[in-house]
Amino acid sequence: MGFLSVIRRWALRDKMPIREIARRTGLSRNTIKKYLREGAVEPQFKTPKRPSKMDPYADRLSAWLLIQTRKSRKERRTVKQMHADLVKLGYDSSYERVAAFARAWREDRHRAEQTTGRGTYVPLVFAPGEAFQFDWSEDWGHAKGVLSARHRR
Repeated sequence: MGFLSVIRRWALRDKMPIREIARRTGLSRNTIKKYLREGAVEPQFKTPKRPSKMDPYADRLSAWLLIQTRKSRKERRTVKQMHADLVKLGYDSSYERVAAFARAWREDRHRAEQTTGRGTYVPLVFAPGEAFQFDWSEDWGHAKGVLSARHRR
């Protein structure tokens, strides 16, 4: 449920005072009044695309991370070691940016591995009368030299 729909429910259905809504949400009363007056769905903040100090090094770091995934756990380099190597190459930002990039890269790779290469799953769902299941079998056997069939239901 969206944040604004919760505010609307408290104000309109539950008749909660705006001051109490402001206390619970941490928003100012004027902001809550504005949201109730506008009838907006959800605030959408557009973050402009900004260049990062990581951009020139992203390809190299991605390649290093890919190489490390193919190694055994004990042979892998840590992200701190990769950050030190990037600093030697001229990267002048913090370790936290490198760690955040590595975390996001691993999440993207994990998501890609789970969604590709497994084929398409088509559930077998049929409307009543559209498909049938029969549990019949037919057994053949010899009895006194005569071949006979026995049907089961």
